[in-house]
Order: sequence, then C-alpha cells, then structure tokens
Amino acid sequence: MEYVNPLIEQDPGPQIPAEPAPPITSRFLFVDVAALRAKQLRRGARIRFLDSDVVKTHRKAERLAMEEVRRGLVAYDVPGAGAGPGGPAGVSGAESEL
Repeated sequence: MEYVNPLIEQDPGPQIPAEPAPPITSRFLFVDVAALRAKQLRRGARIRFLDSDVVKTHRKAERLAMEEVRRGLVAYDVPGAGAGPGGPAGVSGAESEL
C-alpha cells in the first residue's frame, strides 16, 4: 500500500502575486530584495516561475531569486521616511520573516 501525504495533495503551489511588482530602478534595492528572497528559497520556499530552462541553468537560490525579482514576481515594501535609516526592504509573501 502506498502512503499518500494529505498535505502534499492539498498543496496549492507557489504564491504568485496577482499583479507584478513595480520595476526596481535602484541596484541596491534589487540586491536587497533578491537577497531576502534567496533566504526564503534556501529555507524551502517554492520557485515562483515554471520556466524549466531557467531552473536548469540556475541552481543557486541567489540566481533564482534575482530572476524572480527581474520578472516582478516578488512583492516588496520600501520603508517610508519615518521607518528609520538603514532598514532593509521587506519581501512580502507567505514565507516572509519580516
């Protein structure tokens, strides 16, 4: 008899934002958002795109995260002026730790 995990059967797949995030024009913000997303991927988050060619060529979490950010699949928050200096941008999603 084969064991079927009920949690896997109910898995809805990766969370993909309904609307793409606005394009990032700052290289620092791009690196910051991609680094936080790479951390999520290393902790077990699912990849948010299904392009098998990219997944085959990019195996590191950092490269996959940069591709997700480039495609606008990662929602992020930029702290306002009242948030204080030096705070990182927050990456929103089910796996977010911020």
